[in-house]
Amino acid sequence: MKSFNEQVYDIVARIPAGRVATYGQIANMMGRPRMARFVGYASNNKNSWHLPWHRVVFKDGSLCSGYFDEQYRQLKSEGIKFDKEKRVKMDEFQWNPERDSVPMDVRDFPLVF
Repeated sequence: MKSFNEQVYDIVARIPAGRVATYGQIANMMGRPRMARFVGYASNNKNSWHLPWHRVVFKDGSLCSGYFDEQYRQLKSEGIKFDKEKRVKMDEFQWNPERDSVPMDVRDFPLVF
């Protein structure tokens, strides 16, 4: 069984460019709806630096204050649009795994010998 953080990382790795997910959305996808804050804590792990954390935002579309400018720049470069308060237009850009193509992970397939 994967740890909580590993489950978070698997989901964050699948967020496609040009889309964003919320901390709560990721927690819900894991079946842990009250653990959004812990999804945020998982982002502080140095082993997850390679993941697209810039695509994870708050439920109202606001960005993380700790690295706001960098996150804003990266999302803008992916074509994400913002409102006048510099919040992501969630109705247009929130990731929907059912609708948006999701890259497959080799770990999703059973080993066959």
